[in-house]
Amino acid sequence: MEADFDVYEHEEQTYQDALERLEHELDFGVPLKVLDRQYVPSYDFSRTAAVVVLGQDGLVANTAKYVGDLPVVAVNPDPERIDGVLLPFLAEDARRVVGRVLEGRYKSRYVTLAEVRLNDGQRLKAFNDFFIGAATHVSARYTIRIGGTLEPQSSSGVLVSTGVGSTGWMSSVFNMACGVSRMLGAEIDRRVQLEWGDRRLLWAVREPFLSKTSRTSLVAGVLGEGERVVLESLMPQGGVIFSDGIDSDFLAFNAGTIAEIKTSDQRAQLVVA
Repeated sequence: MEADFDVYEHEEQTYQDALERLEHELDFGVPLKVLDRQYVPSYDFSRTAAVVVLGQDGLVANTAKYVGDLPVVAVNPDPERIDGVLLPFLAEDARRVVGRVLEGRYKSRYVTLAEVRLNDGQRLKAFNDFFIGAATHVSARYTIRIGGTLEPQSSSGVLVSTGVGSTGWMSSVFNMACGVSRMLGAEIDRRVQLEWGDRRLLWAVREPFLSKTSRTSLVAGVLGEGERVVLESLMPQGGVIFSDGIDSDFLAFNAGTIAEIKTSDQRAQLVVA
């Protein structure tokens, strides 16, 4: 049986049509640079007035953390297929919205980011969440420190989430906790959800393992602004830190690496009108 590629071809054509329409709408007589997503992390946005993103929600998340405080206009290229929680505009809206941005007459919504800093000076930001753990399906070994409490752990990794991310990967942790609680006879059905601009972060340890050398007293919590979670790797190799599900763009988290995660001073600015 041969695969039916018509759906994929239609999706690609829909995207290309939206891109062509968008480039036409954005002809303001000023320089316009079209970037593929792979070049966003290394592009210099210092001379940019506004950033327009055409794609799915994940592209907005992975662009916003690299553009500083520039206004981001997020465009949905295919509203019939893409829900677009972070995509309030269509290609035909672009000229009006970007025009308002260039004139300084726009409204925006600020989104809190998270930041990790390693002891060698490397940094990475997250729009939704960080994953700190092993690159493969083996237990991650590390120490975790929250405030004055330090303990060694073995787990499936640690998640640290922003307000936006609290409805994503982090929500699955609460789903599991609620399900286990019901199995044990406790009627708990509560999910912790933060507002997008909340300056707090959520953190949770995935599947912590109790043994002679690992503990499980630090499992989940909320980091207030200015508070930090500090992790030191005990893994000779294969440790990683990545943000927003992009595991190809990671920081190595191997033995001796210390990662400090907190609320970022930078905020993403999403244009809403």
